[in-house]
Amino acid sequence: MRAVSYGGGLSVIRVWQGDITTLNVDAIVNAANRSLLGGGGVDGAIHRAAGPDLLEECRALGGCQTGKAKITGGHRLAARHVIHAVGPVWKGGDHSEEDLLASAYRNSLSLAREYGLYTIAFPAISTGVYGFPPDRAARIAVDTIREHQGPLHVTLVAFDPETAGCLTEALG
Repeated sequence: MRAVSYGGGLSVIRVWQGDITTLNVDAIVNAANRSLLGGGGVDGAIHRAAGPDLLEECRALGGCQTGKAKITGGHRLAARHVIHAVGPVWKGGDHSEEDLLASAYRNSLSLAREYGLYTIAFPAISTGVYGFPPDRAARIAVDTIREHQGPLHVTLVAFDPETAGCLTEALG
């Protein structure tokens, strides 16, 4: 486990390397696919840890568009809620991927504000099988979170040292 923090105003952003499903926060963000019905990577890990009731709740949501986010309960997770954010598949950078990724973060933060959630943990959205370059994704994540208005404690969760390094560098 590794943590690096940045305090800006009333908000705190930190980088932590570990398993997002273990965090006791108001919400964890799921790097979800458009169906919201689970998959590989972070998505699959969250669904396994939360149990079958999460899948049932997600079925009722009817999916989610790229760049958008939807919220569910946390079920068996320590987190009270799961915010399912759908990031873009990397196609070389000429298909609005950066804008869509920033939108996924912004929409997640908007849901957190709407539901009165103060502590939120984000994975590195779109950097796994979706192929988004980790350094570019980290910069977008940090910049978008820093633009958020209001007090917030954000944990940027990295599964591996490479991603943790990209996030730490973006945090400055």
